[in-house]
Amino acid sequence: MPTAIYVFVWAVTAALVTALIALPISLQAHLIASTILVGAMILLKLLRPLGVWRLIALGLGTAIVLRYVYWRATSTLPPVNQIEDFIPGVILFIAELYNIGMLFLSLFVVAMPLPRRETPPIDLENAPTVDVFVPSYNEDADLLATTLSAALAMDYPAGKLQVYLLDDGGTDEKCNSDNFAAANAAKQRRATLQKLCTGLGVTYLTRERNLSAKAGNLNNGIAHSQGELIVVFDADHAPARSFLTETVGFFARDPKLFLVQTPHFFINPDPLERNLRTFKEMPSENEMFYGIIQRGLDKWNASFFCGSAAVLSRKALLTTNGFSGRSITEDAETAITLHAAGWNSVYVDKPLIAGLQPATFASFIGQRSRWAQGMMQILLYHRPLLKRGLSLPQRLCYTSTALFWLFPFARMIFLIAPLFYLFFGLEIFVATGGEFIAYIVGYMIVNLMMQNYLYGRYRWPWISELYEFIQSLYLLPAVISVLINPSKPTFKVTAKNESLETRRVSELGMPFLIIFIILALGVVAQYWRTIAEPYNADTTLVVGLWNIMNLLMAGCALGVVSERPEGRAARRFAVKRRGEMALNGEKMPMVTENASVDGIAIRIGGTSIGSKPAIGDQALISFETSLAMPSGTLPIRIKRIEQEAEGLMLGCRYEPSEPLHSRMIADLAFSDAERWSRFQKARRNNIGVVRGTTRFLRIALFQTSRGLSYFLGLYRLGKVASKPSAAE
Repeated sequence: MPTAIYVFVWAVTAALVTALIALPISLQAHLIASTILVGAMILLKLLRPLGVWRLIALGLGTAIVLRYVYWRATSTLPPVNQIEDFIPGVILFIAELYNIGMLFLSLFVVAMPLPRRETPPIDLENAPTVDVFVPSYNEDADLLATTLSAALAMDYPAGKLQVYLLDDGGTDEKCNSDNFAAANAAKQRRATLQKLCTGLGVTYLTRERNLSAKAGNLNNGIAHSQGELIVVFDADHAPARSFLTETVGFFARDPKLFLVQTPHFFINPDPLERNLRTFKEMPSENEMFYGIIQRGLDKWNASFFCGSAAVLSRKALLTTNGFSGRSITEDAETAITLHAAGWNSVYVDKPLIAGLQPATFASFIGQRSRWAQGMMQILLYHRPLLKRGLSLPQRLCYTSTALFWLFPFARMIFLIAPLFYLFFGLEIFVATGGEFIAYIVGYMIVNLMMQNYLYGRYRWPWISELYEFIQSLYLLPAVISVLINPSKPTFKVTAKNESLETRRVSELGMPFLIIFIILALGVVAQYWRTIAEPYNADTTLVVGLWNIMNLLMAGCALGVVSERPEGRAARRFAVKRRGEMALNGEKMPMVTENASVDGIAIRIGGTSIGSKPAIGDQALISFETSLAMPSGTLPIRIKRIEQEAEGLMLGCRYEPSEPLHSRMIADLAFSDAERWSRFQKARRNNIGVVRGTTRFLRIALFQTSRGLSYFLGLYRLGKVASKPSAAE
């Protein structure tokens, strides 16, 4: 059935049911009607979760949400003459309207996202020339060597691929700085990276001054290269061999195509995933965006550039003077500019690069602050809803993306709202306990169900709320600063390749403990108010439950900022290669078991062992590579030894010292994109609203106790008091 018919059916269904919204009915009648509609949504989810039935279910949910809005607007706002109640009551209502508006925008974007696109073949004889840009500022040479090596190994016709390192950390401006130490460091960096690039066969580029941050660096690359297509990889985003074969073919089909964007897949957990131990079993935060939202945007020709893992048309970029640099999110700004100029984009829903996420909570917040401030700049500078050249769907898509970053306002209001009643007795939400249950519980259930319809396999219930909660405290002042002065933010590079070797509380953690204590006092106030005002017990109970849910969220936040040791920096994936290990002058056959960017596990058979390996020994390994490269050995150091039935399993760290070593590491860790797809698929399970809620409550209770132990007993703020236990 065509998309237009799907949209029509959904709209008609919503309109017919919405016609009943304003009918004056009793509380009991509303409760019965809501129960029937929720039951219908559940039945449709079980029996007909896709196609037109999905839209009907979303239409039913829309009706319940609108009924709730009507009730809130007409029955629950405090009287205007009670100013102490009215002002916070209206602020709370506005926050709810924001959330509901974002829900409706999400419905438009992702109600029926595009299925995964088929990859068009490349005409090898007429394949376009490709320039690969790896912009860098302060990243280590080892990290850059791996990314550059992976880029060089991409499968593409010989002579049509050129890789460039765009170094903004070794500019003339930095090398000639008045700060002697900084100037010397910049000169050393430039010399080191020039040597690396020469050894790998990569073109090194820098510039005179650090103007316009990453956008200026990329534009300098354009000025010194010739390729028809431009590929951008962040310094810690290493591509698979198939990256170009999966993306370049789209440009031959559409002469007005400016962008092919692919997902950002990460091989290490973010701070929430690491500290809550959910990385292996729960979809990552970014999977909701790259797995659903980008496909929804793609349906409306609004999939946008995400700064890395993308192919862009030089011809298109030159029509708008290259990458846009007015905002600190040059990627989305470049995309909206080119979309408005009539160019098209494509999204390929397949992980073709593997990157690293910020390891510490502070770096995570720094990255998200830049995203939030950049999208606010785009909202103010470009006004997507009114921008000429964009289609109406594109305007709605860009508006949805930009407005999302206002969530800190709503989240902080929802956090403090119940305390107005529990602490001060202010009635900012005029309703009885029965009305709370009939309307709010129904609305919350429907909200969770609609999210599950839209994002079920990509986001567990309550996890979005947790991510928003842990960010809001610090993103709120960042967003406000942009709204006051849009030109104030400056581009700040996200920290790369960080590691955590000890337990500690994040330097940004203390405010979460203060919030937890205040919310806990709210529970005490709830108990006191129930005893002192038994005639309001039903209202106190409902508001108190709201505060307890906030308390559980704050408890989870304590777990997030109570940072566990990093251990292994990047997840290892199964890699089977036969080879040979040289140890203490003896050679023995081996097979690799798994590998990552930082280390490898190898197995050696019992009968082939001469001198027994010991922890700390250095060895040399050689193995089968997936592409032709000079034969050589890769130095490793043994970090772990386990005796197994099939022989010894050795956990090893790489010790690269020359460009060939980086190429061998990249071949092990990044050659096969299918292993990343399999890993994603394994953790994309729709656990449902009930199981998801139960799971969240268990996580919240455990993380509350763990977080409090970090803060109040086991550790001083930011300093270790004891060694990690084996259980951790």
